[in-house]
Amino acid sequence: MYAIVNIAGKQFKVEEGKKIYVHRLNAKEGENVEFSEVLLTEKDGKINVGKPFIDNAKVIAKVLQHLKGDKVLVFKKKRRKGYQKLNGHRQLLSQIEIEKIKL
Repeated sequence: MYAIVNIAGKQFKVEEGKKIYVHRLNAKEGENVEFSEVLLTEKDGKINVGKPFIDNAKVIAKVLQHLKGDKVLVFKKKRRKGYQKLNGHRQLLSQIEIEKIKL
């Protein structure tokens, strides 16, 4: 059984017990969060597609930790002009564990 869920503007394929990294959520570590924008569900080979979302379907997850992702380096250069710029950032992430998919 799995579901496709919209979390913070991105779509994720989730299964019960699976841990995923998503953009930083406004929830404390150890808190449960609920996502109601379920786009698709699959159970025993039966696929249910929403228009755009499935009514009364929810995904309940637990926030395990907040962390920063790997550093991403952005390097810009214009050849023969002496222009070089190096910039980097680390994305803020939350690790969540999917506890239950309610249909």
